[in-house]
Amino acid sequence: MDTAAPADPDTIRVLALRRLDALTKPLGSLGRLEPAVAQVCAIQRTLAPRLEPAVALLFAADHGIAAEAVSAYPRAVTAQMVCNFLAGGAAASVLSRRFGCELRVVDVGVDAPLPDHPSLERRKVACGTANLLHGAAMSAAQLEAALAAGSDAARVALDRGARVLVLGEMGIGNTSCAALLCAAVTGAPIELCTGRGTGLGDEAFERKRAILRAAWRRHVDDCGGRAAAGPFSAAEARAALCSLGGFEVAALAGAILATRASGCAVLIDGVTVTAAAACAHALEADALEHCLFAHRSAEPAHALLLRHLGVEPLLDLDMRLGEGSGALLALPILHAALALFAEMATFEGAGVSMAVGAPH
Repeated sequence: MDTAAPADPDTIRVLALRRLDALTKPLGSLGRLEPAVAQVCAIQRTLAPRLEPAVALLFAADHGIAAEAVSAYPRAVTAQMVCNFLAGGAAASVLSRRFGCELRVVDVGVDAPLPDHPSLERRKVACGTANLLHGAAMSAAQLEAALAAGSDAARVALDRGARVLVLGEMGIGNTSCAALLCAAVTGAPIELCTGRGTGLGDEAFERKRAILRAAWRRHVDDCGGRAAAGPFSAAEARAALCSLGGFEVAALAGAILATRASGCAVLIDGVTVTAAAACAHALEADALEHCLFAHRSAEPAHALLLRHLGVEPLLDLDMRLGEGSGALLALPILHAALALFAEMATFEGAGVSMAVGAPH
């Protein structure tokens, strides 16, 4: 394959799609892999893209709303799971090892002391957000600090040569935060945005829905009181992050913004990371051009956010684990897609007829 290509990403995308059409397969038969390949080519501005080195950034923080029993697990589990990541025992740890992805955990708000570890970055804004049921989750100054923490962590990964960044999170209570942000971004009723998170039973789920309804009533005016009309503005995004957000959510938005025009592809994980991506998109219109959406989680807010952003994820496995697991599972799929793009023969090169009756 001729890898020489102009630097313009739109032209590269066209050339990549043209090559995909010329490969020995029916047109479009690789489904969503084809636009994903073209997008990676455009992001990296080459017809010979690569996904190594890959770095997974897991942003971790605690949430004040966890005090309202909106999760099946206590707040202390955030810190315990961070230690599990660092010890290599979590799903994200296993998948990162399996797929050759460096895993780094970024503490932006865990409410506990954490052990020193070479894979831990300390960028703590505070020991968890305030309880958003009773007031704003964070101050404007804390929002800026969290955005900067995410930006700085992403830039360190870029300085280490990352060609793909996998974004994930850990924070007990953050599906509540994501559901509220979904309501703010999309204008959908909070009842439709609320899911079972860590696997709540019926009674606990109804309690979570009641808590989030009350929280939404408290903050709806702060977030613009939207009714799914017009774009979600930068001012609304900042207000929503302060009122409803988490430090890890804001840090994820900062990481997404910092990697624009870097030549590094970003894999977006589940509902919480997608809520952060939606806020980043509101803050900067071109914020998602280098992002690929890895999977559709079982959380109802995720489908609403994906539809709002007009994107189709690579996978739909009914997952709701978080911690970057869905994005990590998409990584080898992308590797395989790029191998097909680089190594498959073209109809002309293989002497295969492109006429009716060609292989299907």
